[in-house]
Amino acid sequence: MLAKKGGEAVAYQGRKKAKTSNVLPITDANGFILATTGIVAGNHNDAFELKDNLRAAFKFIKRLGIAIAGGYFNADAAFDTKAARCTCFIHKVIPNIVENTRSRKRPKRGRKRLFHPDVYKLRFSSERTFAWIDKFRALLVRFDRKAAHFLGAHYIVYTLINLRHLLSDEKVQ
Repeated sequence: MLAKKGGEAVAYQGRKKAKTSNVLPITDANGFILATTGIVAGNHNDAFELKDNLRAAFKFIKRLGIAIAGGYFNADAAFDTKAARCTCFIHKVIPNIVENTRSRKRPKRGRKRLFHPDVYKLRFSSERTFAWIDKFRALLVRFDRKAAHFLGAHYIVYTLINLRHLLSDEKVQ
């Protein structure tokens, strides 16, 4: 998200040629938002402090009373790190992360990583939820200087999206 006025957890991102910040929500197979990371400055990649963010998100989900043991953590290649996979295994979650080739022409040597393409297809519902978040124009361009205010706006949007899921009829089992 572009940050027009600066503020907390904001940094310059050369790719967008502007100051930005990121928030990473975690969804279930239906696209229901279960947890989120805090606000991360935009000059970092998506996997920055991923281990700590995943650990906090998994603990939050467990405190909600949702059993995550044996569940899948679907993520794209940007989240393909040893720390992310290790954190998933510690919390008994199966990491279903596309392997990041990192400009390699041949596959990496060693044991094959777990990846189930059929389970990964369920990621579409998460991507749809991320698109719904982007529909809220107040979140696309950040004018709040305080990180707590900006995160609070995200929580309101997450609540609206989750209500949309609760009131709809389609659900994946």
